[in-house]
Amino acid sequence: MTIETIIKQYDFNLKYAIALVQDLSDDQMTTVPSNGLENHPAFTLGHLISGSAGLAEDLGAKFEMPDKWADLFLRKGPGDPRKPDSDKSKYPSKHLLLKELDDQHNKVKKLLSHIDNNDLNKKFTWRFSSYMPTLMDLIVFMCINHEAMHLGQLAAWRRAMGLTSGLATL
Repeated sequence: MTIETIIKQYDFNLKYAIALVQDLSDDQMTTVPSNGLENHPAFTLGHLISGSAGLAEDLGAKFEMPDKWADLFLRKGPGDPRKPDSDKSKYPSKHLLLKELDDQHNKVKKLLSHIDNNDLNKKFTWRFSSYMPTLMDLIVFMCINHEAMHLGQLAAWRRAMGLTSGLATL
């Protein structure tokens, strides 16, 4: 797999994220339709922002998110007992979330486009090193798998809300 292929998938994930929320009202962005679907759209977009910010840091840039967003959106993965904050007033608007997601994607893509191919096979220590031990593995996971998992949650959230397919709009 090449960096160019990863960027194409990463770009697709961004377009899909936008499609999944484009028709949502501000109130819907923080609606929890049932147990098991606590990751509402505002949280999901914010969590993807935190994932991209973390990947940018792994690629040598500074971890950057707007004030207090890391506390709201950053999770340590499976086993992290925290759920999205129930105080809806803490969540940024859909517009701000989508702008920051786009900004973070562009930052990561710029870093990826300048990466030394020799670095891609270097060992990288992280929580899934036993499955994905290299920097390339981390990049593939964060740009493709991690985003797709959470976008799948958002697609399930849409179904629970009785909304049409976001994927069908692409």
